[in-house]
Amino acid sequence: MDGREHHTFILAASILPLLGFVAAIVLLWNSVVGVSDLVAFGVMYVIAGLGVTAGYHRLFAHRAFKTTRPLKLFFASAGAAAGQAPPLIWTAHHRKHHRVADKPGDPHSPYGGDEPGIRGLAKGLWHAHMGWLFDEDLDADPMRYCPDLARDKDLRWISRYFVAFVLAGLLLPGLIGLAIGGTLASFATGVLWGGLVRFFVSNHVTYAINSVCHVFGRRRFEVADESRNVGWLSLASFGESWHNNHHAFPRSYTHGMRWYEVDLSAQFIRGLERLGLAWDVVRVDRATMERKAESLARVGGGRHVPHAPPKPLAEQRDLSPAGVADVE
Repeated sequence: MDGREHHTFILAASILPLLGFVAAIVLLWNSVVGVSDLVAFGVMYVIAGLGVTAGYHRLFAHRAFKTTRPLKLFFASAGAAAGQAPPLIWTAHHRKHHRVADKPGDPHSPYGGDEPGIRGLAKGLWHAHMGWLFDEDLDADPMRYCPDLARDKDLRWISRYFVAFVLAGLLLPGLIGLAIGGTLASFATGVLWGGLVRFFVSNHVTYAINSVCHVFGRRRFEVADESRNVGWLSLASFGESWHNNHHAFPRSYTHGMRWYEVDLSAQFIRGLERLGLAWDVVRVDRATMERKAESLARVGGGRHVPHAPPKPLAEQRDLSPAGVADVE
């Protein structure tokens, strides 16, 4: 998509799901909701959620595990159906974020402005949540940040036809509603609940990782950014909100690093591993976590800590699979 198409898509993806959410609340208020609607919402929320969290994020952006081509296609298609971005663009922006998290150049840091106080905080949260998507200078070249994925013909094809996958993500819940309810009305409400409402809820949960999880919450690791763990978001985000843990160990397949830190994406990946459908799963042992926590605590963390970002992947010499895995 060029600049105009991008902004048109972002505008439509912001307004239409919001209108759908309001319409669903009105119908819910009037008790006009059926089993088919809830099933359509639940099925699509899980599919799109795993596509983004286990697929886009842990598989593509961080190479936390390896999997089969059919599952790679599932993750890429499901992530595209979530409607956040094509897989190559999403990965490029995310790798850029980790490279300069909460520093100049971070595409969605809440700390980019200079205005102090509550007003400045509100502006920063808005920018990190959604405002950055409308930034005319937004840029993260996949050939610079993820040349390893740009060589993948499957991901290139899905990225090229991204909008078609988004539309399929709206049509599929309608078909679920039709299969259960057997009427055109159940098809329409399936599109509403499993399409627009799911789109609204799941994407705002993802946006909250960029905004809420860089301002509020607890820090186990004093990393060189403002990432935080936010427990109340963990179920809805499939474990993504253990965000400080993730910034401390980006390649770890699990973001929940204590028994009580629920991480549904990690559980799904473990299930795939047991079935032989995932391998080379990156794990971090407890001793390593504790050593890093102690080391970071001695020097202190936060966005003001001096930080020398690694070179983007395309500018590094080692582009082997092992080298790629160590970058982000």
